[in-house]
This record gives sequence, C-alpha cells and structure tokens, in this order.
Amino acid sequence: MTVRTVLVTGATGKTGRRVAERLAARGVEVRAGSRSGPVRFDWEDPAGWGPALAGADAAYVNYHPDLAAPGAVEAMTAFGAAAAGAGVRRLTLLSGRGEPLAEAAEEALRAAAGVEPALVRASFFAQNFTEGLLAEGVRAGELVFPAGDTPEPFVDVADLADVVVETLLSDAHAGLVHELTGPRGVTFAEVAAELSRAWGHPVTYTPVEPGAYAELLAGFGLPRPEARWLAELFGTLLDGHNAEPTDGVKRVLGREPRSFARFLAEG
Repeated sequence: MTVRTVLVTGATGKTGRRVAERLAARGVEVRAGSRSGPVRFDWEDPAGWGPALAGADAAYVNYHPDLAAPGAVEAMTAFGAAAAGAGVRRLTLLSGRGEPLAEAAEEALRAAAGVEPALVRASFFAQNFTEGLLAEGVRAGELVFPAGDTPEPFVDVADLADVVVETLLSDAHAGLVHELTGPRGVTFAEVAAELSRAWGHPVTYTPVEPGAYAELLAGFGLPRPEARWLAELFGTLLDGHNAEPTDGVKRVLGREPRSFARFLAEG
C-alpha cells in the first residue's frame, strides 16, 4: 500500500510536530490536526474527526492526555469507527510502555477500525524535561517528581518520531507492538546531574510521594481530579517495572537509540 496522505493528530505537540516534519520531508501530504490549526482536530469534539480523516490513507493517533486516562476507551472506539468510515487503511497508535490500563484503549481502536494498528509503546520522554510539564521548574533549578530512585530508560522523541514514520509508511508493522526506550536506565537524580552539567547551573532533584505531587500540580492550577490521576499514573509507571531498556528502536531503525546525555548535547 502506498501512503500519500497522513492525518497527524496532536500535530503541535512533542511527538506530532516531529512526525509531521519527517513525513513532509519524505514527500507525504500531511494533515496537521490540532485544535487551532487549519485542520481542526480536538479529542473533545468528535464531530470534527470525520472531516479530518476524509481522504487520508493513514493516521498517527496520539490521544491526549493518555490512553490510560478515563474516557480513552470510548474515544478510541469512536475514532476507530470514524477512521473505518473514512476508509483509512493504516494506523499507528502511540501508547505508554507498561500501562495495563492503556491496553483496553488499544484493543478498542483495533476492534472499531477494522485494521491492525501498529502500537508504539514509549517510555518516559527525555523531552519532558525541556518541553512541557517539568521544563519551567527544571530551568529554575528544581526537579520535583514522584520517582524515588527508580531508573527509567528515557526515550528521545526524535527516535520515537523516526519509528512512527516507518510504521506509517511500511506494510511490515501492522499489528506489531514496538516498545521504545533509550539505551539504559537513568535515575531522576542522574537526570538532574546531567542537566546541571549541560546547562551550567545546578538542578536539584527532590523526590516526593504521589499525593504530595498531586497537591503541587493542583497548586499550579491543574484540576484536582486530573492532578490526582496524573500523579498516580507517574507513581505506577515509576515503580521499577519499566526500568529495563528494550531494543525496539534498533529493531525498527537499525541503529541504537540516543542516550539522555546525547539528547542534551545535541538537542
């Protein structure tokens, strides 16, 4: 199957932006779906999904806030039906590594869409420290997180985007699960040390319990139910079961994934 047009959901986010750039560089027509762009796409407005999907050969499915979140199963069922109705023949779904609750949403998309999606289950993003949730605190010298001393094999989103593009453009990945990580586990204390060296000013890691982290998020304006859910998710993911790296990046791309230190050095 030749893929000419791809809908990229969340096209202004960490992964979607990079996927869209790489697809365009490969000569693919990209529909950059977002809440504010010319291709309107909002996970809270299903009425817009059909028009965004119409005429697309494939879609990158990047659900916000997370496939383990309440409502994700229903959203994937509805999106899968919209994709099937639009004749979309290839899907790549971004999921979380080691998230049992996300698996129900993965299955919901598969059942409703009538095609076998490629599943990309990613570890914690290296870019989370430089873009988004943690970036402001890190720039101020503080890394507060409910991770204890558990190592995490952070994945570079550039590697993830390269993998996603391969799964969208090749027939070989339908129905496969790719678990993507960096080359080794790194603790949050080690992350703080790496950031300190790279940026030339101290970054201090302070481990907290999930409940305290939820209160911190609520203090920054996040609704309390969402803050509690997010803190509990982080606590679950960083309990040690995701500590070992995988060879997912190498199996798809034929090269080693970038390390956290290399990510900081090269951007």
